[in-house]
Amino acid sequence: MASPKIIVRKPTAAERKEAALWGEWSKEPSAFEWSYDEQETCLILEGSASVKSKDGSQSVSFGPGDWVVFPAGLQCVWTISKAIRKKYQFG
Repeated sequence: MASPKIIVRKPTAAERKEAALWGEWSKEPSAFEWSYDEQETCLILEGSASVKSKDGSQSVSFGPGDWVVFPAGLQCVWTISKAIRKKYQFG
């Protein structure tokens, strides 16, 4: 069974404004496994990374200005190539 789909797109002006109120997370270049118990939506502020589903069905890359939605149930591997900083919200 394929993993739930990861969405990468540019945010609307309203979404950018909303994201300004969210929590912030940053991490140095690294690789790690992660799983999502609930949906996470984030706005990438700096850096770049790629995320590949553990079942190999999808791989996405993103950077500054991207709006990324990670679906609940996703099991993946993050590879951060340039220190990343993002605004995020679960649910």
